[in-house]
Amino acid sequence: MLRWGHDGNPSDPSVIATRLDAMLSFDLALARRLEAAEGFACALFALARRRLFAESTSEAVRIAGMDVVFDGAGSPVTQTFGLGMFEEATPQALDEIEQFFFSRGAPVLHEVCPFAGVATLSLLCARGYRPIEISNVLCQPVPPLSSRSAENVRVIAPAEAELWTEVNARGWTHDHPEHQEFMREIGGLLAAREGSACFLAECDGEPAAAGALSIYEGVALFAGASTVPEKRRRGLQSALLEARMRYARDYGCDLAMMVVEAGSESHRNAQRQGFQVAYTRIKWQKALPAEG
Repeated sequence: MLRWGHDGNPSDPSVIATRLDAMLSFDLALARRLEAAEGFACALFALARRRLFAESTSEAVRIAGMDVVFDGAGSPVTQTFGLGMFEEATPQALDEIEQFFFSRGAPVLHEVCPFAGVATLSLLCARGYRPIEISNVLCQPVPPLSSRSAENVRVIAPAEAELWTEVNARGWTHDHPEHQEFMREIGGLLAAREGSACFLAECDGEPAAAGALSIYEGVALFAGASTVPEKRRRGLQSALLEARMRYARDYGCDLAMMVVEAGSESHRNAQRQGFQVAYTRIKWQKALPAEG
């Protein structure tokens, strides 16, 4: 999955103060909305690759109420979303899903919400899955922001996709230059994905921070947040957050969400920005069958 929020910048408390005081009910209905929004965003990510590259074998299908996404064996979105959330997880459904991934040379990965229930986890254990990752899903109501918008933040035009991709990659790979090509590839697909918007923030007249937003049925999924190293701690991520919140509100969203690694700096930054943990997920993997 795409779980990005690396900004190196504590939030401006004034942004946090704008969020609604209304309490969210962290229940199955809320979890279904969040899982569906992320599944939708990742399915469109894979379909963007297929649209851009004729040789791509990326595909997204629905099986037993789940989004089942293949974007290459090493892609962060090659997995399922919503296992056991919309329909009962059955051996027959898992047979079909496992065949979908194995036939494409990929292990099977399920991002599982705790509301999927014990029976779902027991079924995975019985079929030889093992846990490999823990993440937190955070959310908050979209606040009623003022009409004033930050002058240094804008939604990019199609012609700025390459610029956005470069800024985003620079923010993510300062300490890991070996990942630059990978992040440029991911950024290019985010910029090309349907149903989403990419934002640039400027500092001293130069593009310095990037963020992305995907919208599905009233839920805004925040991702792709990064700031170039030399412009960090200048309030750029706070400005990007507010601009994306305003965009989400204008497009009818009532709920904002992020997905981050549990206990990470991204997790702490999201909480500073007013996001609350809705639930913790576990990613389960079943390896490809051994040949021969």
